[in-house]
Amino acid sequence: MQIKEKVVRKFLSKKIQQLNNIVADLDSLVTEIGSNYYRVSIFGSARIKEGTSDYTQVYDLAKKLAQNKTDIVTGGGPGLMEAANAGAKDGGSDSKSFGLHIDLPFETTPNEHLDVTYHHKRFSSRLDEFMRISHAVIVTPGGIGTILELLYTWQLIQVQHISERPIILLGGMWEGLIEWMKSEPLKKNLISKNDFKNIIIVKDVDEAIKILKPSITNFYEKAQTNKEQTLV
Repeated sequence: MQIKEKVVRKFLSKKIQQLNNIVADLDSLVTEIGSNYYRVSIFGSARIKEGTSDYTQVYDLAKKLAQNKTDIVTGGGPGLMEAANAGAKDGGSDSKSFGLHIDLPFETTPNEHLDVTYHHKRFSSRLDEFMRISHAVIVTPGGIGTILELLYTWQLIQVQHISERPIILLGGMWEGLIEWMKSEPLKKNLISKNDFKNIIIVKDVDEAIKILKPSITNFYEKAQTNKEQTLV
């Protein structure tokens, strides 16, 4: 019986590994296909309510990004995710408002400002979807979930599992974290100075837009060039 059980476990383990490899290959293929629209993932707390300064700031951020031909991707829940999706809808352009929804205590149903909704049962697949469909990340005030999303993005860039992209930290609350990363892990040579090159702290919306504009412009210029070459 024990021998048979070991054989079954080994067989299942091999099949799971094969499935993981297939999923990884498909993910890479879809990523290469890309999108016709520049996309920004905005991470932030589900607990921050409408009417607060943080909510208004994230709404304005997403609205201005949408006015610059940018899709907005969030977790699709309440709080700052809702603010970003609402701003994207009110941006007055062809940009889309995406929500990668998951059932959580603070995210039982998607917010009402979504053009496209993807549902995930696990954090792991949700995080990978954020990385797959976005060209830049903006991290706004948030707790453990938001910090997880920040560090996941940062780590994948570090190990070159995703292409380099701006990671913009909006607001003063992130300064202490970055200072700690430099005074502890960096000082102990657990990370390198090069790991910080994509991390950008900004204090307001206009500064974030200014930083992303060259990347957005380059994206559309490259897309236009590729289109013209295809038609030749």
